[in-house]
Amino acid sequence: MRPAEINIVAAQHVGDYSLLLKFDDKSEQIINFEPLLACSSHPDIRVWLELDKFSAFRIECGDLIWGNHDLSFAAVDLYLMAWSIGARCGL
Repeated sequence: MRPAEINIVAAQHVGDYSLLLKFDDKSEQIINFEPLLACSSHPDIRVWLELDKFSAFRIECGDLIWGNHDLSFAAVDLYLMAWSIGARCGL
């Protein structure tokens, strides 16, 4: 069941490309973004493989954002894991 609205309320960098996300329903998930970033051939995505850039994320309006919205993920997608990073990359 898709929640009507869900927001990320906190995010913590817990190692390399992994973030601990805390949602407003008190649930938490650790998500590893490395497969998604590594499998992309697009230079605008691959730039986030630089750990100093990757770690410069922020939460904006409950979603996860990097740069000037150069890379962003809706909270509901991360909450539901509606997509599989590995499957999308053929891993």
